[in-house]
Amino acid sequence: MTTSPTYDPEIQPNADDWLALDEQERITLAEKYHWRAKIDLPSVKAHAAFHAIVENQIALNLGPVVRAIPRLMKQGLSRHDAIHAVASVLTDQLYEQATAESRDSAEVLQARYDAGVERLNAKEWLAKSGAR
Repeated sequence: MTTSPTYDPEIQPNADDWLALDEQERITLAEKYHWRAKIDLPSVKAHAAFHAIVENQIALNLGPVVRAIPRLMKQGLSRHDAIHAVASVLTDQLYEQATAESRDSAEVLQARYDAGVERLNAKEWLAKSGAR
């Protein structure tokens, strides 16, 4: 009998196993983690979706994200907080694009996201996010 998969943001999932899951299952696993951990969030579903996005990027070997997680952890963040820091770059970019009068190309958006993730550092993210 096999056990159902679980998710813990402190432990990097095996890339092949993670990518073999349906996208909704990845989000549900992240939701279940936050419910089990009793982490109060305005929207568990949205929060879990951003966890899944960042874990997908790691599993797909997106260079800036793959480099950012250990860098942020060396700067004192937990892996969970490092995921949040990377997700904050994405949410900022999504907001900027949603409120902009003109739309940038996918290439420009990707380059902007990559540069933002490369610039991330724990001290600035903690100050901006109000964490800790």
